[in-house]
Amino acid sequence: MFGTRFWGRYFRVELAIVCGSAGAGSGSDVEITTLIALAEPVAPAVSVATLHERRPLDGRDGMDSCQPCYALSMVAPVRVLVIARDQSDRVQNALRVLEPQLRRRPTVEVVDIATSDDCCSEGLNVDLAIVLGGDGAILRACRQFGQHQLPILGVNLGRLGFLADVTPEEFERALPQIEARRFHVVEHLMFVCEHRKANGEVSSYLGLNETALMAGGSLSMLDVDLSIDAEQVTTFSGDGIIVSTPVGSTAHSLSAGGPILAQNLQAFVITPICPHALTIRPIVEHANRVYELSMPEAREGVTLVVDGQIKTPFESGDRVTIRKAPVSFLLARLPGHSFYHALHRKLGWGGQARYQR
Repeated sequence: MFGTRFWGRYFRVELAIVCGSAGAGSGSDVEITTLIALAEPVAPAVSVATLHERRPLDGRDGMDSCQPCYALSMVAPVRVLVIARDQSDRVQNALRVLEPQLRRRPTVEVVDIATSDDCCSEGLNVDLAIVLGGDGAILRACRQFGQHQLPILGVNLGRLGFLADVTPEEFERALPQIEARRFHVVEHLMFVCEHRKANGEVSSYLGLNETALMAGGSLSMLDVDLSIDAEQVTTFSGDGIIVSTPVGSTAHSLSAGGPILAQNLQAFVITPICPHALTIRPIVEHANRVYELSMPEAREGVTLVVDGQIKTPFESGDRVTIRKAPVSFLLARLPGHSFYHALHRKLGWGGQARYQR
């Protein structure tokens, strides 16, 4: 079979010539049919051509029958939302470079470019949200998406980038893969943090990395009570406590001595910050349980922090409940990505020390 495909202004045309092998009764003769399927215009495109060849089924080279088969088909473009809210020169310069690259691609449609915080994902027909910045930009984006999460591909313009793992140069090279939809979307655990104040006020926050109670400006040791599914577990005495997702286990929790969790686990890790007891160690528990933090006495300056971005005072008698969110963080990964390779690159896991000779 010889085939080609090319793009008209609004639809893709595929042309195939199917050949039956020579000889009656060979069992590999092909019935020739002609098919023409019309399509309505959907998106602008430009010409693309490919050529494929298939040998006869019985391995012989002889061919004595060739009839064309025409097919007109429609392929929707990859619809992308570009988010570049950081107004720094680094991010905005990258946007000026990447935007024309995307618009030149024949099967990529740029639905919108968000450079402020007024972007809403509800009702958007988008296949991929491309976030320019670091991991913090991705945390803000998925929190703003709320109950209408979109697959996110992060282009790293920050410092570390566990989530925003693609450099601008790698992104440019990966554009053909994005066009061909050769990326997969991985679901990751998110949480809902509910802050019940002693005066009855309730605030709820959607998060991806962690919830932390921190001594902050109080400059004093905290006594934080932990309950899991209404069962009293222990009281942590120290500088604070972190309840982290697997994605957040490589963030603040890691700095406080917590373990690294595989990102696809459904679990929370509870990590004390500078505990005043050598027997206190991090705890890993299932994500289907409900976690509650409380402090009978909290000095002025104690702070509740969500994803390092939401900061609110925490007072005596307040309670914080952390539970699994009804939505998942959707992270788009390109072919060849490896979590352990990322750890090796980001954390400098070089194995043995590199001694100078």
